[in-house]
Amino acid sequence: MKKVLITGASGLIGSEGAIFFSKIGWEVVGIDSNMRKYFFGDEGDTIWNLNWLKNNIKNFQCYNIDIRARDNILALFKENKFDLILHCAAQPSHDWAKKEPFVDFDINAVGTLNLLEATRLYNTKATFIYTSTNKVYGDAPNELQLKELETRWEYANKEDYNGIDENCRIDKSTHSLFGASKLAGDILAQEYGRYFGLKVGIFRAGCITGGRHSGVELHGFLSYLVKVAKSGGCYEIFGYKGKQVRDNIHSYDIVNAFYHFYQNPKIGEVYNIGGCRKNSVSVLEAIARVQGLLDREIKYTYIDKHRVGDHICYISNMSKFKSHYPNWRLTKSLDDILKDMLK
Repeated sequence: MKKVLITGASGLIGSEGAIFFSKIGWEVVGIDSNMRKYFFGDEGDTIWNLNWLKNNIKNFQCYNIDIRARDNILALFKENKFDLILHCAAQPSHDWAKKEPFVDFDINAVGTLNLLEATRLYNTKATFIYTSTNKVYGDAPNELQLKELETRWEYANKEDYNGIDENCRIDKSTHSLFGASKLAGDILAQEYGRYFGLKVGIFRAGCITGGRHSGVELHGFLSYLVKVAKSGGCYEIFGYKGKQVRDNIHSYDIVNAFYHFYQNPKIGEVYNIGGCRKNSVSVLEAIARVQGLLDREIKYTYIDKHRVGDHICYISNMSKFKSHYPNWRLTKSLDDILKDMLK
């Protein structure tokens, strides 16, 4: 029986991965210390998800191990032979990182180093997948010429229509401390592939979401919007007239992409991944869609100040991944995602 290790197993991507690999007959080992509750309070608590996994998923076990605990990570890898490592654990918030920079960097950069080195020492045949972020590009995507439409910002030049590809530069831009720590992990993952010859894939994701997301204001725009809408609360829009654009991918589709990579792994390869243009939406458009699905208005306020380093229009160009893995398909539309979260 093949064995996968999933870090951040009770989070959105981690739990989706546990379900996915259990269904195809793998043994699933998870680690999670529920740091999301520490970052975001009770709203971010993922214990509900972990309890569901324990009660419903076959061949699943989860350990309360923090990826910063180097000795524990090394011991886990020494005792197990993993076929695949899905590294999904992170401090995920653009804005939270400035509150506790040491915690952010130790999780996103040093925690990633612990896992990569443990793989090199004890699991050299395993495939390692690092869940990175589009924030590694900082605000460089904002330099593309844009045009303002009624409900969104849009790329002005036709050559930019499909969005941001992997050639976007990563320096000379404002990343946020979160973007910087994730970039450190991103480069480390590439290096362990290229320098040591390990099978490592780096996926720079746009907005990942779905029904298993414990969305909060500081992380998980679409999930948090749905949560506010269902509760009757008031949603706050930060800058750019609410016309900033994101492409959204369901957690199932990104895990399925990971599985395609596992079946034909590369050495230190980088891919942009997201919902692409098909699943792109502005904040204003997302509010309108949710209002339509709920058949009621959503209260919102506008704050005329954007988040530092935030993207104005970001759509993932997945041409490279699709050329390497032509059998992968995006299966969840934007409305599918919203309906999943509105259940």
